[in-house]
Amino acid sequence: MSITAHQVVTLHYVLSDVQSDGKQVLDDSQARHRPLEYLHGHHNIVPGLERALEGQAVGAELSVTLMPADAYGVRNESLVQPVSRASFGNADIQPGSCFQTEGEAGPQIVTVVSVDGDQVIVDTNHPLAGRTLQYQVSILDVREATRAELAKGHPLPPGTDHAKVEDRKVL
Repeated sequence: MSITAHQVVTLHYVLSDVQSDGKQVLDDSQARHRPLEYLHGHHNIVPGLERALEGQAVGAELSVTLMPADAYGVRNESLVQPVSRASFGNADIQPGSCFQTEGEAGPQIVTVVSVDGDQVIVDTNHPLAGRTLQYQVSILDVREATRAELAKGHPLPPGTDHAKVEDRKVL
């Protein structure tokens, strides 16, 4: 079965940051003993990787290099901005600290750039924005998504009773 929209894909990957001085491994699903499972065609993974996986089959192994625009986006310096120290409550904030906040398009990661008295400079670019990334991918499984998974927009955890989820009425 080849990967197309509305299918659940299970794969292992190694994600590396490609730089002029070599590659730095950022994540390795096999090292964590936990493959990635995603719903193809539902924006669950970066766009360039999803396009590269279209039409691939179980057992395929591929290397995909993505420019920033096809991964986590190009850095936008206007997303580096000052905020009040009070916005963080009692949190211990240091340069490099990361927080998840609610942005206009949903959850976003905020990185503290610097702290100067009552002013904190934050960067709301994704931490991997502006980076050329390489994925080494091994496709382990491809299956049709259930109605419940299609309704949720992502795979459901193993052992989920799909029938009960599908039969719930929304009030």
